[in-house]
Amino acid sequence: SPAQAKTADLRRRRALARQSSQPDHSRTMASRTVVVASTARTGLAKSFRGGFNKTHGAAMLGHTIKHAVARASVDPAEVDDVIAGCGFGEGATGMNIGRNAALWAGCPPTTAGATINRFCSSGLQAVASAAQHVAGGFADVAVGCGVESISLVQPVVAKTTVPEDQLLGTYPALWMPMIETADIISAKYGISRADQDAYAVECQARTAAAQEKGFFDDEIVPMDTVMSVKDKATGKVEDVAYTVSKDECNRPGTTLESVAKLDPVRHELDENATITAGNASQLSDGASACVVMDGALASKRGVEPLGIFKGFAVGGCAPEEMGVGPAIAVPKLLAKAGLTVDDIDLWEINEAFACVPLYAMRELGIDPAKCNVNGGSIAIGHPFGMTGSRMVGHVLLEGKRRKAKNVVVTMCIGGGMGAAGLFEVV
Repeated sequence: SPAQAKTADLRRRRALARQSSQPDHSRTMASRTVVVASTARTGLAKSFRGGFNKTHGAAMLGHTIKHAVARASVDPAEVDDVIAGCGFGEGATGMNIGRNAALWAGCPPTTAGATINRFCSSGLQAVASAAQHVAGGFADVAVGCGVESISLVQPVVAKTTVPEDQLLGTYPALWMPMIETADIISAKYGISRADQDAYAVECQARTAAAQEKGFFDDEIVPMDTVMSVKDKATGKVEDVAYTVSKDECNRPGTTLESVAKLDPVRHELDENATITAGNASQLSDGASACVVMDGALASKRGVEPLGIFKGFAVGGCAPEEMGVGPAIAVPKLLAKAGLTVDDIDLWEINEAFACVPLYAMRELGIDPAKCNVNGGSIAIGHPFGMTGSRMVGHVLLEGKRRKAKNVVVTMCIGGGMGAAGLFEVV
């Protein structure tokens, strides 16, 4: 009977959960290889005007977790923990979005969930934390993921942010707009408007070429949504059925002439400002998930992993210079791994602003031909908590196409930090 079948399935799930909650402690952390078994993400939609402007964060993230778990060929009940990164875990991405998204994805109540915040590196931090969980023998299968609904949450954050008096006196830049911090490092470290614009145009061209070749197709799982659309002529707002099936933020055909015409965002406040809508990342909504698991278990199951988690590092800097963060985190990461910049075959440096990868490449001696080879957040978009997870999945898939070995994902972080993750493509 249906009732008996449901009971049997529940018993099976409980047995799997009990089995996965008792990791093999006979192997030490040092001997336990952690692999990225799969990745899945949504397309990126423009904030406020795009396909996810009415979609709850639990639905976006749950959608990607569901597909990443299926792609890894594991039963949802085997997932010990879901660790979700979110830059602004409030409103439609609040209430422990990691736990809620796990349940939305079809994981049973025995699967735990947590939400973490390291602003723009939240997604990478989530993947690293999940991998470290497995490496320590505390889980066999976990999900590191990220989500951001700027459409639904930013209006709430703008009204509810409360500075703390002491910190406002000692570190006022903790509440400084990110665009202002980018203008500061551009001026201080001699990163010209012309170089930033040229970089942005190249980013748009690389993303357009990658889209045309289908290089993002294996990452994206289309999602049906309901989108709010406003008629410009009448002002009437209506809900329409819509499917987000690709990244929708990039502007193919962008030229240097068109970008050069844009006024800096802060031109009325700072005559030396260089950050424009053309050389900064776009506000967008989306979610991404990566399944990490014990390498021995993956081998036993016949799972072909995307790559191996090899390390993670963070570092701090002055809050008003947060854009230099990658140049601080990367040397720490490579030193721990016994590698040099020349040992890295591919780099993903988040393009919060064009000045960020430009500074990092110059300071670290990174070959631009190896960095953001299919474009980045300037073209693709940057849902704060999601981007790190997206970058991990993408660099591993691109690494396979290029037969790369060592790859690095890194980004700057609001508040004055940098994070970097090292992976080996297999």
